[in-house]
Amino acid sequence: MPAAAAEKVTPKIIDPASEHGDEIDASVDRDRIRVLAGATESAASFQFDGEDHTLGNALRYIIMKNPDVEFCGYSIPHPSETKMNLRIQTYDNVSVYQVLDKGLEDLMNMCDVVTDKFTASREEFVNQMEQ
Repeated sequence: MPAAAAEKVTPKIIDPASEHGDEIDASVDRDRIRVLAGATESAASFQFDGEDHTLGNALRYIIMKNPDVEFCGYSIPHPSETKMNLRIQTYDNVSVYQVLDKGLEDLMNMCDVVTDKFTASREEFVNQMEQ
């Protein structure tokens, strides 16, 4: 008899704003992004709850670097609502869902690089000041 399939383990997501290392409930976070009406495989609009220009402009920039993307833009429907809409259109029936996933991954990787470089520079500065 084949071995039982390994249970899918949900990775812990630590809240970076927490002083105590509290976890973020992934199911709540998942509900913050929804596909708006009229979506197709190569064109869709997404609504992000609790986001603004900070994520919108950075994500638009990263997604537009993808050569499979024909158009990517974002808007804030109303300044008093914390919602951000992102529109993605792709060439040659490339999945907008894969493009969005890749864009989010690429943005996280870019943030990791910036954090690493900042930390290294700060440590170098502190070491110079101690001498």
